Amino acid sequence: MKLDTLLQPESLAVVGVSLSNPFNPANVIFHKNNLRYDARTYCVNPRGGTLFGDPVYKSISQVPGKIDCAVLSIRADLVPAAIEECIENEVGGAIIISGGFAETGRTDLQDRVTAVAHEHNFPVIGPNCLGIFSPPAIDTFFLPSERLVTPRKGNVALLSQSGGILVDMMIKLTQEGVGISRTVSIGNKAVIDEIDLLFYLDSDPKTSVIGLYLEGFSEGRGRDFVTFMEQASRPVVLLKAGKTPGGSRAVSSHTASIAGDYPVFREVIRQSGALEAENEAEFVSYCESLSCCNEAAVERVCIITASGGHGAMASDGCFNAGIEVAQIPDDDIQELQPQLSKSVQAIASLNNPIDLTGSAGDNDFFTATRFFLEKDYVDAVILLLLPYLPAISTDIGARIASVAMQYQKPVITYMPHVDRYVMFIEGFESNGLAVAHSVEGAVHMVRAMNRRKS
Repeated sequence: MKLDTLLQPESLAVVGVSLSNPFNPANVIFHKNNLRYDARTYCVNPRGGTLFGDPVYKSISQVPGKIDCAVLSIRADLVPAAIEECIENEVGGAIIISGGFAETGRTDLQDRVTAVAHEHNFPVIGPNCLGIFSPPAIDTFFLPSERLVTPRKGNVALLSQSGGILVDMMIKLTQEGVGISRTVSIGNKAVIDEIDLLFYLDSDPKTSVIGLYLEGFSEGRGRDFVTFMEQASRPVVLLKAGKTPGGSRAVSSHTASIAGDYPVFREVIRQSGALEAENEAEFVSYCESLSCCNEAAVERVCIITASGGHGAMASDGCFNAGIEVAQIPDDDIQELQPQLSKSVQAIASLNNPIDLTGSAGDNDFFTATRFFLEKDYVDAVILLLLPYLPAISTDIGARIASVAMQYQKPVITYMPHVDRYVMFIEGFESNGLAVAHSVEGAVHMVRAMNRRKS
């Protein structure tokens, strides 16, 4: 099935707008797309009329011109007939926002949608979903824009069975300075599922990393996932729900998913080469680091810090994650020491972790980072910065980014995320370097690159 008409439509019909309730999901979707997105947008209600000056068409057949995508926000029992009408009028595909299908026991309605869609090779997202956020073409999330954090433009695509989890992930990634290419909430995945979308996104020029929240594969699709991963060109970060008996029951009632046996699932994922995150924090860290360095393969790191305690925490984290903290030869220690500021030379500890102490400034961190990026025994640098140190300036991010670009090796920076440090953080992120808000998060980012290699 062709998915371009859903993810990059030129025209959009929203079926189910209300003439009296401005908060109806269909109304939110119509106004958002009509005012802010590129696709020509039409609204449909059997009563016809006008909506704030825009014509309301009585049926899909009355909408002028070709419709690439129809968004259905109507009663579940009306959906199968609406899908048939879309097919009769050569609509490119449909997104079913409506709930009330297999997740509530109405498998008959969902089966009718599945059967007619497959019979006519008609792509359908949903039902029971938020649909697609694919700027600048379309946004079918029935959530007012003023209540959301505006996602940054970027290269991370997100797929999720849960609309709520998807929005949370978009917000968390945005707060971490990570840009989004496209996102799709697939809900009950009656027709199009995560495997179909993975194949699409793997060749999407806007996407470099794919994040997937999964409650369970449909029957036989676990094998198809492994087949996809054998040929995938983009890294896939996966967060699984339904790992416990209680979680399995919850996802079954949520999107009618079969969570399956988690130990078996985990082994399949491990062998496939996908990166499974244990929790949301890992998921965000993995996506962020790979969005900056998705080709990096890291085994040995150098930790550069202004605080011995932070360096010890990072060293422990690397050990637990199976990441080697590189051994620094004595000759290199003696070579680096005189290159540092005189106030630092006598007090710095230059055995990895490299503790430059609280007296270090921009030049010291720049010098040490460049020194170790030159070394073959270092694949990446973890830089632990404390912006409240007196000799640190907001230029540090751009300077470190320039040397990272020169040597084409990752530099992962830890910096506390509070409002007053935003200029420090943006100095790194605006120059393409990942910034973690915890030492543990910085280790997670390197771990993603380490697991990508393995």
